Amino acid sequence: MKLDRELVRLILLEVETRPPTQYNGAPVEISGYDEDTIGYHLMLLGEAGFLVVEDVGYLGKELAFEASRLTYSGHEFLDTIRDDEVWRRTKEVAGKAGSVSLQGLLEIGKAVAKQQIAERFGLVL
Repeated sequence: MKLDRELVRLILLEVETRPPTQYNGAPVEISGYDEDTIGYHLMLLGEAGFLVVEDVGYLGKELAFEASRLTYSGHEFLDTIRDDEVWRRTKEVAGKAGSVSLQGLLEIGKAVAKQQIAERFGLVL
């Protein structure tokens, strides 16, 4: 299964709206995506350190994960790509670069956000 960058952003935005829990996760539902695709992306976001996830899989449902909260890295990533224009430009650069990891997306997003600040406010960061 391929990494769906758009789904990554949608999952992070969804989890951010929820009150954090320390122990129990909750299912994530995103319109237009099936359980296995969402579960796979939750697993990846957990492995990347962006979400605290719990494997709730059982026989025949290997990709069943629930999210309890964003991690600090998850907040950092989401805050970097929250702005629609920054996100659009980040995806554009990542698309031209080819295959980009989640960490790569974060670094591209940071660079795009810095460039946008420089353009809007004349600040060099």
